[in-house]
Amino acid sequence: MNSVPGGIPLRRRVLISILAVTAVAMILFALPLGVAVQRLYRTEMVTALQRDAARAAAVVPDTIPGGPISLPRQSLSQPVIGVYDTTGRLVAGSGPRHSALAASGPRAQVRDAIEGGDLAVIAPIPSDQKAVGAVRAAVPYSAVTDHVHQAWAIMALLALIATGLAAVLARRQSVRLAAPLERLTRAARALGDGDFTVRAERTGLREADSASQALEETAAQLGNLLGRERAFSSDVSHQLRTPLTALMVGLENALDRPDADLPAAIRDALSRGDHLRTTIDDLISLIRPGPADSPADIAVLADDVRARWETPLATRGRRLVLVAQPDLPRCTAPPAAMRQILDVLMGNALWHGEGTVAIAVRAGDGDIVIEVSDEGPGLAGEPAEILAGSAAQADGHGRGLPLACSLAAAAGGSLAVRRAAPQPVFSVLFPAAGERPGRHPAGSASKR
Repeated sequence: MNSVPGGIPLRRRVLISILAVTAVAMILFALPLGVAVQRLYRTEMVTALQRDAARAAAVVPDTIPGGPISLPRQSLSQPVIGVYDTTGRLVAGSGPRHSALAASGPRAQVRDAIEGGDLAVIAPIPSDQKAVGAVRAAVPYSAVTDHVHQAWAIMALLALIATGLAAVLARRQSVRLAAPLERLTRAARALGDGDFTVRAERTGLREADSASQALEETAAQLGNLLGRERAFSSDVSHQLRTPLTALMVGLENALDRPDADLPAAIRDALSRGDHLRTTIDDLISLIRPGPADSPADIAVLADDVRARWETPLATRGRRLVLVAQPDLPRCTAPPAAMRQILDVLMGNALWHGEGTVAIAVRAGDGDIVIEVSDEGPGLAGEPAEILAGSAAQADGHGRGLPLACSLAAAAGGSLAVRRAAPQPVFSVLFPAAGERPGRHPAGSASKR
C-alpha cells in the first residue's frame, strides 16, 4: 500500500497563497483609499459650507449689532446659518448661543472646525474698517461620517467580491497546477509497478510537460533495458547450457561404452569444463562494471579460437583454416566480448554448417574485420528476425546469434551476414585501437 507523505497539499498551498496576496493587496490599497475618501467628503462639505457662509456674509450689513439682519433662506447644503459678533455671541440666525470659532476678535479669515458635533465654517462679514462679526454655517458632522461610512461599506463589498473572485480563480489555478503533478504521481506509481508504457497527458504547462516527457522517456528506456537484460539472460543461459550439455553427453557416452577410453574422456571433459569456466568468466566480466580492458590482440584471440575449436571440428571430419593478416593492430573491443562472439559463430558453423570452416582476419580503413565462413547450404530465416531473437525455436536453437549481435553492438562494433547462402559468411567488424567505437551500425545475423 502506498503511503501518502505528510505536508500541505499543493492545491491548498496555492489557494492560501493567492488569497493571502489578494488580502494584502486589498489592505494596502483600501487603507489609503479609505483615508482619502474621508478627506474628500470633508473637503467637499467644507467647500459647500464656505460657499453658503460667504453668500450669507455678503448680505449681512456691517452695522451689527444694530438693525435687522436678513439671511438667505435657500441653500444647497442646507446648513444651519448664524450671525455672530466678534465675541462669538449669536446675533441672528440659528446655531449655538456662543461659538468659540466665531470669536475672531480683530482677525477676519475663513476657518473650519468641528464644534459641538457640527462641522462649522466661519466667514467674516466684509467691512471697510475692521471685522464686525462672522457668519457661521454648520451641518451635523454625522452627515459627513454617514457618507464616509457608506463609501467604506461599498469599498468593503467590492473587496469581498474581489476576494470571492480571487478564491474562485485561485481554486481553478490550484487544480490546474496540482492536476499534472497528481497525474505524474499516478504514472510514476504505474512505472514502479512495472508498466513501462505509461503516458502522461500534456497540460500546456512547460515544466509539467517536460517532467511528463522525461518520465515517458525514462519508462521507455527502462523497458528497453529490462527487455535487453531478459533477452541477454535467456541467451546467456543457452550459451552456458550448450557446452555443459556437450560435457555431460561426452561423459555419459564414455560410461555407456565398455571399451571407452576413460582417461581421454576425462581429459575431454576437463577441457570442456575449462571452456565453460572461461565462458562464465567472460560473461560475468561483461555484465559487471569494472576497469576498462586493454585493446584486444586479435591475432592472439583468433589463434586461441582456432586451438579450442580445431579438435571438435576434426572429430566430425572437418577442417579449420585460420588466415590472419600480419602485423594486425589491436582492437577496441573487450577480449571477453570477442571470445564470446567468435565462439558463437564457431558453434554455429560446427552444428549447422558443413565442410571446411575458415576464419579470416584483416585490417582495413581503421577497422578490424573477422570473417567466419563454412561450406554449408546457407541460412534459414530472415536476418532481421534472428537479430531480434524472434525466430528462435522452442528448443532453444537460434539463441546464440542474437547474443553475439548484442555483444558486438554493446562493444561498439557490428555483426553482419555478408553472404547468406550458399557457403554463408559472417562478418564481425570493430574499430582498431585509436579509432572511435560505434561508427558502424550493427548488421544482420541469421540462424542456419
